[in-house]
Amino acid sequence: MEIAGPAAMPPTTTHVSIRRITDESASDVEDQLAVEAPLEIVVVARAAHAAHVDSARPSALQERAPRRLGITMRTPGNDRELAIGLLFAEGIISRPADVVDVDELSGPSGDLVRVALAEDVTVDLGRSERALAVANASCGVCGKASIDVASCAPPAPLARGVPRIAPRVVHGLAARLRGAQPVFGRTGGLHAAALFDAGGALADLREDVGRHNAVDKLIGAALLAGRLPDPGAVLMVSGRAGFELVQKALRASLPVMVAVGAPSSLAAELAAAHGMTLVGFARDGRFNVYAGRERIAALAETAS
Repeated sequence: MEIAGPAAMPPTTTHVSIRRITDESASDVEDQLAVEAPLEIVVVARAAHAAHVDSARPSALQERAPRRLGITMRTPGNDRELAIGLLFAEGIISRPADVVDVDELSGPSGDLVRVALAEDVTVDLGRSERALAVANASCGVCGKASIDVASCAPPAPLARGVPRIAPRVVHGLAARLRGAQPVFGRTGGLHAAALFDAGGALADLREDVGRHNAVDKLIGAALLAGRLPDPGAVLMVSGRAGFELVQKALRASLPVMVAVGAPSSLAAELAAAHGMTLVGFARDGRFNVYAGRERIAALAETAS
């Protein structure tokens, strides 16, 4: 795969002048905000959805052409990984070999990532349109036209009981995640997603204004680096665990997901259906196990 484009990281924060008011005083100070900006994603591939092809030009099914998925709002940086992670999560690509090259460009709408797929990869335009609807939906699942829990199964069944994680490791993940968030430390305005091993060692982390984007960036980076699947990996997210984030983790065959916040009912149902360990409220010296308790060492003996 050839990856082209600028190597320099764009600014992720911006300085603003604000009026800060407390119970006792008011002052003019400088503050930092996390940058939010549009990113256009374009895929070069054959179309496989006949409903989107001009009936007068049946050969169009065989044509390779740039296809605009749409525009998503994100924190600039790691844009190639975001595009690859999103395409992977939505099943548009399945492996690094499906991607020929990735170009990071400037387009008429701002920043642009163009992903050229291999000759044997076709794109279902209905699926690709839904991918950007999901990326732009604040609750994730709202972007789905329909929900089929069975279709969210990982590429291969997750190994039962692997990895085994000590409760003390789970207790420490939130602090390790927070300590590794450089932009959040300056702005307080970003979500984070990180991969840890079963001993709690940090493998990688990504930040973004969108929690789905942070996970897509993280998974995209792991896919491009050849680190997936990883049967010993633990995914930690800074917010709640919604259905869409669990679906992304399952797509990447990640066996354990830990969230600082609460899971949704559908997220817990999806994790349980596919043997994933789902942990919520992992902060302040406690956590709840909603599915897959056999991977948490102290609870393994009571697993059903």
